[in-house]
Amino acid sequence: METQTILVADDDAAIRTVLSQALSRAGYDVRTTATASGLWHLVSEGEGALVVTDVVLPDGNGFDLLPRIRRVRPDLPVVVMSAQNTILTAIAAAEHGAFEYLPKPFDLKELISTVQRALAAPPRAQEAVSGTEGESLPLIGRSPVMQDIYRAIARLTRSDLTVTITGESGTGKELVARVLHDYGLRRRGPFVAVNMAAIPKELVESELFGHERGAFTGAVQRGVGRFEQAEGGTLFLDEIGDMPLEAQTRLLRVLQQGEYTSIGGRAALHTNVRIVAATNRDLLRLVRQGLFREDLYYRLNVVPLRVPPLRERADDIPDLVRHFLKRAEGEQRKGIEEEALELLKRQRWPGNVRELENLVRRLTILHSGDMISADSVAQEIGQAAPHEDAADSSSLGTLVERHLAREFGSGGLPPPGLYGRILAEVERPLLAQCLAAAHGNQIRAAQLLGINRNTLRKKLREHGIELLRGVKVE
Repeated sequence: METQTILVADDDAAIRTVLSQALSRAGYDVRTTATASGLWHLVSEGEGALVVTDVVLPDGNGFDLLPRIRRVRPDLPVVVMSAQNTILTAIAAAEHGAFEYLPKPFDLKELISTVQRALAAPPRAQEAVSGTEGESLPLIGRSPVMQDIYRAIARLTRSDLTVTITGESGTGKELVARVLHDYGLRRRGPFVAVNMAAIPKELVESELFGHERGAFTGAVQRGVGRFEQAEGGTLFLDEIGDMPLEAQTRLLRVLQQGEYTSIGGRAALHTNVRIVAATNRDLLRLVRQGLFREDLYYRLNVVPLRVPPLRERADDIPDLVRHFLKRAEGEQRKGIEEEALELLKRQRWPGNVRELENLVRRLTILHSGDMISADSVAQEIGQAAPHEDAADSSSLGTLVERHLAREFGSGGLPPPGLYGRILAEVERPLLAQCLAAAHGNQIRAAQLLGINRNTLRKKLREHGIELLRGVKVE
């Protein structure tokens, strides 16, 4: 079998040497160059079965070469390396037709595995589109876990697959959804976001699917639903775990058949939207509790994408803080001491990126001087972020207060329907736990709660608790 040749382009001699040695040991011939012109010469002469190139070269940009390579060698796979390891770099690599993007520094075993996959893969159609140079970063972070997300997003922007984004509150799930839309196939269509937890249960179906005039009391004219608003674009269903079971059934039909009927309507309406869902809850656990349809779960979870909490990517905190400082209110931009950044990196951040952003805003406004000091950070953390063991011993009211403070920050406005949402978040697990403690005996559970059985049965139906520990709610 003929030995395959790999072309390596990088202006760093040390990197060229390391890659040449690793690829040679893996059984490949290697030809290296330090420039874009040198790489183009090798490619145009028909050399190489695969290209490994840096983005930034002394005489050009690696991305600029990709369309030219496609024109003369459409079957030649290209692996892009870059120390500018941002979400835009990953997306640009995918958009320009690169087989894979590897952020520097990378593991040599990962490189060899990528080369093997690229050489074994069948040729694929690749379409170059306009680049993203100069655009502001939609996501911030260079940690390994964020690099994994960037590469996953880059692949998903080239498809219409349904995506479910999971992650704790404040991690940036909607930002991820917006990137999938803004850089995806439906970028020219609308992006419509709807928060399931912020809509009263009795209005969810009308909100999503619209209603006809006279469909219910108060429906004096036809109402346009979110599916119709998102036609040709992306519909982002946030807090999907809070969707009532009746609406789940309607949504399942949309995913299965691509059509729905409005409330009070008879004719089927066809829809062409991409669904991206998000939740901070464990959907499989909700499935086991009878609160979420299992068939809908698998329809939504075609591609799961987990956004890590901030404590799992503490190395991203300096970049995030500097980004938030640039966006902070006020005429004078501030810097931050390295000691202050180290202090921030040691926190657990239960409110995640949202909590960090709120803290930076407070520091910018409330603390004078051009530089934010470690003392200023310590003072704010002491007021706003008690130790976890202290929080565990707090009253329920105090914990709710802290939860709201983390979620909305100082001066922030919560979404509509907050009262019902908070009651539901407390009431649902309370009912479930009491029913479980009573082994499904509704009379005993009602006694534990201090309410009558009819009230309990009504609330179980309101929260969709139809099946718990094998006991059907009658």
